[in-house]
Amino acid sequence: MIQEQNYKIKDYKIREAFFKLKREQPERFKQKLNLSWSNWGFGLETLEASVKRLKESDINFIELHGNHYGDDLGYQAEETIEILTKYEMKVSGVCGMFSVENDLSSNIPSKRQAAIDYIKRELEFMNKVGGHYLLVVPGAVGRPNAYDDAEFERSVETLNIVSDLFVKYGIKGVIEPIRAAETSFIHTVADAKNYIKAVGHQGINHINADVYHMQSEEAHIGEAVLEAGDQLVNLHMADSNRGALGQGFMDLDTIIMALYLIGYNQDGKFVTPEPLGPGGDPYPAMNSIPDPKKLNNLVSQTANYFRERENILLERNE
Repeated sequence: MIQEQNYKIKDYKIREAFFKLKREQPERFKQKLNLSWSNWGFGLETLEASVKRLKESDINFIELHGNHYGDDLGYQAEETIEILTKYEMKVSGVCGMFSVENDLSSNIPSKRQAAIDYIKRELEFMNKVGGHYLLVVPGAVGRPNAYDDAEFERSVETLNIVSDLFVKYGIKGVIEPIRAAETSFIHTVADAKNYIKAVGHQGINHINADVYHMQSEEAHIGEAVLEAGDQLVNLHMADSNRGALGQGFMDLDTIIMALYLIGYNQDGKFVTPEPLGPGGDPYPAMNSIPDPKKLNNLVSQTANYFRERENILLERNE
């Protein structure tokens, strides 16, 4: 008899635990996972067009592009509230955008100050429009090479300056690990936990994982979800090619089962597709000219496939 490959053995353990939990505690499966969407990959599109598209695919949460890069830039709160109300859309959180221009770990003080100011603007905006979390990346995305040996410490020190504001506004600070091809540090769930411990503040105590990065950095995505546990607040989704779910070889079933095992199907926790396509620097996507037809297909394909796989697992008795 041929022994299964190591990753398959891990898959089976999660599968067995999932169906065992279904048999023993069926009440834990009554609520489904909350499907959201990160809209910054839609490029130069109006917020209303984005919200309308999501609603047409029965997606009721949106992760807003953190586009308040200056005092006069980004979504305006009053207009945003009007659009959200019109389409009965809720905010899951804000996707913080951290580049070399607003890098918490920068060795240039003005860039760290820019990160502080940026976080303040996003928290003030979220306080007005609602939402559960602000995604924070400890080091710039698109900068895979380290500044020096002290960037971790600088990042921790800088984020602590604004940590109290997360508590003041009732918003979770969630740390996102990014693959080594895009950032110089904090690549895994374990790295994120270590960073959170170093910050040591109740306002910064949660994790935003991303399956695209996890397939590069984690030994097993399902196990990493289990390791994140209750600290996991948002999970970015894309298939193996960073495209629509169902168009690559990502093992979505195991991910869904792992999420149910940690009790992720509850209010305030979200599964958020963020299919951006391949590349070491994803930020150009935010400035692209949108193709509505392609985006419509991207959203509908992803939402339908995710719900299809979730329903199959929930209806199956092993």
